[in-house]
Amino acid sequence: MSATASPARRNAFFGRATRSPALMIGVILVAICIVMALFAPWLAPYDPDEQDVINKLAGPSREHWLGTDSFGRDTLSRIIWGARVSLFVGFVATLAGVVVGAAVGVVSGYFGGWVDRVISGANDVLMSFPQIIMGIILVAVLGPSLFNLILAIAITAVPAFVRIARGSTLAMKERDFVDACRALGFSNMRTMFAHVAPNIMDELVVMASLWLATAIRTEATLSFIGLGAPPPTATWGGIVREGFDNLLDAPLLSIFPSIAILLVMIGLNLVGDGLRDATDPRAPT
Repeated sequence: MSATASPARRNAFFGRATRSPALMIGVILVAICIVMALFAPWLAPYDPDEQDVINKLAGPSREHWLGTDSFGRDTLSRIIWGARVSLFVGFVATLAGVVVGAAVGVVSGYFGGWVDRVISGANDVLMSFPQIIMGIILVAVLGPSLFNLILAIAITAVPAFVRIARGSTLAMKERDFVDACRALGFSNMRTMFAHVAPNIMDELVVMASLWLATAIRTEATLSFIGLGAPPPTATWGGIVREGFDNLLDAPLLSIFPSIAILLVMIGLNLVGDGLRDATDPRAPT
């Protein structure tokens, strides 16, 4: 019953995607980060927690390509392992935000009336808080841990996906296939989640790719101020913070993980922009 994508539409999407240099560059950058995270035990030259106090705050060398931190731990190894934490937190938090936000947004847009007013009002209140500030408040209340970090970032992501899903559902529920579902006696749950929800996935996927960059940035920010995963867990934000504490003695300790954060942010934004253009039906095929 739902208006599924036709083969011509899929072909047009892949055609636009493969012709987008920005999207290809973004995919390559993100793929490198994912490979680095997945194969960290084999790519990292040292254990990320192995200390060599004799060579602490050492500069780049043949033994330690990116130098060492204040405990003599290899910076390159910690950046590689930090990619695992940052991407894991970002992916899980964004996925949770998409699932919860999309479900609430679809319910709000489909039913309308007082249900929509209550959900939209609560969502507006949540969106009035700056995302970073809300994350800091939640982690400060819950306590710094990996689970609480993921939970806090997911909660900050929900309002954005509620708004996207609600707006798309408002337009989608006026389509003929929704009227046909009602005429056939389908339940509201079946109509919403088996027919409406799959047809708004394009917008949600694009938003998720862009929000993933925000989630990784938030994780790095919270780790930088000491509200991320507790030490000695290697995180990009934690490494930047340690480099900041030793900025005069070892400035490169902050620069290298900052470059890693910058590259993954650029890659994810390029992917998001490319997917947005590729899913635009008005774009040339």
